[in-house]
Amino acid sequence: MIFRQLFDPESSTYTYLIGDPATKEAVFIDPVNTRVDEYLNLLNKYALKLKYSLETHAHADHITASGLLRQRTGAKTGIGQACGAQYADYQLKDGVVLAFGQGEEIKVLATPGHTPGSVSYLWRDRVFTGDALLINGCGRTDFQGGDPGVLYDSITQKLFTLPGETIVYPGHDYNGRWVSSIEQERTRNGRLAGKTRSEFIEIMNNLNLPKPQRIDEAVPANRRCGLTEEEIRQDTMMMGEKRVSTPQDLVQEARKQVREIDVATVKQRLGDGKTAIIDVREPEEFAAGHLPGAINVPRGVLEFRLGNTAELADPNVPIMLYCQTGGRAALAAWSLKCLGYTDAVLIAGGYDAWRAAEQNAN
Repeated sequence: MIFRQLFDPESSTYTYLIGDPATKEAVFIDPVNTRVDEYLNLLNKYALKLKYSLETHAHADHITASGLLRQRTGAKTGIGQACGAQYADYQLKDGVVLAFGQGEEIKVLATPGHTPGSVSYLWRDRVFTGDALLINGCGRTDFQGGDPGVLYDSITQKLFTLPGETIVYPGHDYNGRWVSSIEQERTRNGRLAGKTRSEFIEIMNNLNLPKPQRIDEAVPANRRCGLTEEEIRQDTMMMGEKRVSTPQDLVQEARKQVREIDVATVKQRLGDGKTAIIDVREPEEFAAGHLPGAINVPRGVLEFRLGNTAELADPNVPIMLYCQTGGRAALAAWSLKCLGYTDAVLIAGGYDAWRAAEQNAN
């Protein structure tokens, strides 16, 4: 594997590149916008194609390069769901697994406290902790909805329960240190080792640190993936010859790109042993009722589940997708089509149409 730890001296930020030399797929974690050319040069040097640009949180001390990398490479951007970054492609939840390369996986660990949306990323024996856990320290909790008690719980109950030999790669260091381990931080971290929750809260509430110089600029920008409002307008997606600028436009365009089947056709194909049925609604919607034989893969994690969902393993297997009325499933079917799935179809009208047909039959 290709692995690089990169450093931005202006903000003391660490950025990480992970690449698979076999498939050429790559991931950036916490890229900085002023260094985007360096990142592109690295991708070119190793002939890598960027699949994901991931953020550990909405940073207050620098502006992310994720939006620029999406523009330049077509990569998908991802950030913790609670960060409020509506322009990111993926709003990541705890436990989500991002597949890339040849069997490689990055697991999302929700580690709030520094900010409500902070996440860490676990890859193999390495954990990228952002500002949640630093070397002999941790991120501050006095702005952006930070909470010292929540941070203590995240570190002690989520990060410190990893194997002691897990390598810790932080989001920053201001003293020239590059790497640590879970065991090192669990036993020697000055703010955490041997401290009770109340002791930690007292420490954090009395740091009296100055306000980050760029917070008023950086946080709003990072909720836009690092792009300006004008760049966001220019970044509206091009679908063939049509410019798509709203979610409604996107759904409308998706419906034009995929094939729809009616409920009668669905009933004919149910139980044929050949067709997968994917419900892309949220788990609570699925639990309230679903088509016979359907499995639940929410739209927001569909692409992440391709590598570890048996029904989606073969791109040539017939797949029927549905949501409540059809919008989310249209986007999902189009996404699968773009990824090479040859027979992904939309159930017209979604679960509402299915339920209406069942009621009429009775």
